[in-house]
Amino acid sequence: MDTVRSTMDLPATLDHLPHALAFAEKEAEAAGVMQKKLTGLSLAVEEAFVNICTHAYKGGAGQVELACFTGFEPFPHSFVLEISDYGPEFDLLSIPEPDTSLGIEEREIGGLGVHFIRHFTDHTDWRRENGKNILRLIFHCKDVQRG
Repeated sequence: MDTVRSTMDLPATLDHLPHALAFAEKEAEAAGVMQKKLTGLSLAVEEAFVNICTHAYKGGAGQVELACFTGFEPFPHSFVLEISDYGPEFDLLSIPEPDTSLGIEEREIGGLGVHFIRHFTDHTDWRRENGKNILRLIFHCKDVQRG
């Protein structure tokens, strides 16, 4: 059963990024996320939050909702952070993986942030529900295999 630990609503502006990061890091530590995963968690949260601020509301006012869970099935020993917005439907995870075999000068601009989200989480998914884009980032609290 999912247990909501905490929630936070913030204006979707870049000056609120430090608040989102502090909230996510504090909740992840309290849930038992391993220290070695916290930097990756911060990078994933930063990328998702910045994408919402930059793209979801097209320069208009909007909100970012953060919700933390524990006891999430099928990953019972995990910390789950859902980052939601009311912008137009957009599955961030639909962006293809960048070709990291190319040199930096040869690569297309963009896509690395989503790559980081995928790389630093143990599981990630997206859904559209009640007019919201919901990106779910899952971090195991114990050293278990990625599923």
